[in-house]
Amino acid sequence: MPRLARMDGETVLAALGAESQRLYERVCGIPEREWDRPSPCGPWTVREVVAHLTTAVGRTGDMLAEPEPEPSGVLVTAAGYYAPDERFSPRSNDLRVQTAQECAAAYADGRALAEHFDAVWRSVTTACAKEPPERQVRTRHGDPMLLSDFLVTRVVEVCVHGFDVAAGLGHQPWPTGEAADVVARLLLDGRPYDRPVTVSGAGWGRTKFLRKATGRLPMSATERTAAERQGLRRLTLG
Repeated sequence: MPRLARMDGETVLAALGAESQRLYERVCGIPEREWDRPSPCGPWTVREVVAHLTTAVGRTGDMLAEPEPEPSGVLVTAAGYYAPDERFSPRSNDLRVQTAQECAAAYADGRALAEHFDAVWRSVTTACAKEPPERQVRTRHGDPMLLSDFLVTRVVEVCVHGFDVAAGLGHQPWPTGEAADVVARLLLDGRPYDRPVTVSGAGWGRTKFLRKATGRLPMSATERTAAERQGLRRLTLG
């Protein structure tokens, strides 16, 4: 995905910060009972989705603490990260579910989890801002990636699972413009969502497109065909 790989790292990092801040603001004050509402990303509750995001964003800091990979001519791109392989196998997904449930149970209440998420994303974005554009990291799956490309995947995590949290709480989706643009560019091979996908004469707004393209709203075969004709790429998303 050459065009997105050259997206300005500061832009991606700003999107991660904006989307993480938005998520924190939307959940930090909800009543404790709301945290245990089911999310559409079953079997997780709202609490467990936020716990998953805390772990997912925090992994960036863990990778920065490790030695940088030796220079390699083969780097996994952000799109390549979402390949249908062992990363998204039933075994890996079961481990994700278990890890999030264990993480969620470690906090006294939802507010404590929200505050920890807030501290984690702030620490991660501060650390990333100090890294050079060519900084490489190695993911827990063994993939060498540019840090900027890995951060694209973190924006995807917070934005897309933010849809799950919003739906679980009965709220309208709340993606920031910065994050929505990063995710749209990933899904559309580097181009912005400036030509709305049109199905049966009706155009989708960007948020509706993102929700359909990531499985958060149903997409019929006809809709998918129309979207792929207009540039949508298939990615494996949890």
